[in-house]
Amino acid sequence: MKIFGFAGWSGSGKTTLLKQLIPTLVNRGLKVSTLKHAHHRFDVDKPGKDSYEHREAGASEVMISSGNRWALMHELRDEKEPTLEELIPHMSPVDLLLVEGFKRESHQKLEIYRPSVGKRMLHLDDPQIIAIATDEPFSDTQLPVLDLNDPEAIADFICMTCELDKQIRKAAD
Repeated sequence: MKIFGFAGWSGSGKTTLLKQLIPTLVNRGLKVSTLKHAHHRFDVDKPGKDSYEHREAGASEVMISSGNRWALMHELRDEKEPTLEELIPHMSPVDLLLVEGFKRESHQKLEIYRPSVGKRMLHLDDPQIIAIATDEPFSDTQLPVLDLNDPEAIADFICMTCELDKQIRKAAD
């Protein structure tokens, strides 16, 4: 399974880009999954639902299943937050796992950079950032610079970087 990440400050457009990239990559015949890091307390369940009540009662894991999907929720309780490396084995194998966030982990990443956000560029401190996608002209780097508004070109870059041409050819056959 190939892994490729997206790093950027909040408001830079990571999720917007992924919403465009996923169908672009899927249309090329790739099986794609995502793994997203959240910096805050989040919940995918609602109070009053059975699964929520099971977790609130102390269950370590709760799985919900239907004819359309299943979801597994794992409560960390007093455990430390897992690393990306610890989370990946929980994912089903696919051609490409796109990782949003986890900017301090050691996988290859594309920096999503919008000067209007007003934050320092991440690639200055992260050697795992191998290119930058931005919405404004930018030349102050040795890294490849991609147009943030061109998901096809970004998909081309990811496929080339992750050597996914064989999977794309197989899917086309």
